Amino acid sequence: MPILEHTVRRSPVRWVYPIALAAMVVVASGRSQVAAPHIVNIDKMVHFSVFGLIATLVLRAPGVGRWWAAVALVSGFGICDEMRQSFTPGRSVELADWAADTAGALVAVLLYSFWPWYRRFLEIPLWRSAGKRSRLISSPAAADVAVAKPSP
Repeated sequence: MPILEHTVRRSPVRWVYPIALAAMVVVASGRSQVAAPHIVNIDKMVHFSVFGLIATLVLRAPGVGRWWAAVALVSGFGICDEMRQSFTPGRSVELADWAADTAGALVAVLLYSFWPWYRRFLEIPLWRSAGKRSRLISSPAAADVAVAKPSP
């Protein structure tokens, strides 16, 4: 199955979002104590969600284009961040956190790449009215706007 190229604008500014979010992850993981509710394994859900978002943002940035490249880049960042945590007092390396990082990146990028409804939903500008947003999401013609033919 060919990878579909996205026709979204590929401005270099699109790198600002994943880099900013990754910087916030680095700052948060560099603290000895992280403010989190005491729910069993909630940190794994947070890792899954945040790294999924980072991977989606990386996929939308110029120069990436392939889902596996975005997953590899974000997974590499996840393992590097886990290793860096070993130098923070009170923190340790957890391979389960890295697995959650990679799984979140993989699921999010596959959804974005191969599920047109989800991609259209994420690409709709927030300043559109709710009625226009719902028509764009449900319209079969909108799929042609969000996805172009594979590059030769």
